Formats: sequence, C-alpha cells, structure tokens
Amino acid sequence: MIPLLMADPGEELIIRKIGGNEAVKHHLENLGLNAGGTVTIITSLNGNLILKVKESRIAINEDMARRIMV
Repeated sequence: MIPLLMADPGEELIIRKIGGNEAVKHHLENLGLNAGGTVTIITSLNGNLILKVKESRIAINEDMARRIMV
C-alpha cells in the first residue's frame, strides 16, 4: 500500500484504507472516496490532486491525499 499522493496519474487505483479522524473519513466518504472503491488521478500539481471518482472529478489537497492508501 502507498499513499494516493505517491501514485502515478492515469492509473485506475483501488482504495485500500482511509486514515484520519472520523470527520476526515466522513468528508472523504461524502466525496465518494470509500475503501474498496476506485479512483483515477487525472493530474497532480504541487501535491494537490484532481481525481476521477465514478463519473465526477474532485480536487483534494496534499494532506487529504496522504490519508488515502491505495
């Protein structure tokens, strides 16, 4: 497992674990990021990521990306 921040753009990844406190986990779940779900990194700029989750695009910062293990 590696943090989402370390993964390569363009590759479809499976989320293995989401760390952090309950508020962070709940926020990420509301965005569609759940353990067992898939995510694709569209682009990475200075640690901030734009992700494709299902049919949506979302942006997360570096701190959030470090909490998501793929």
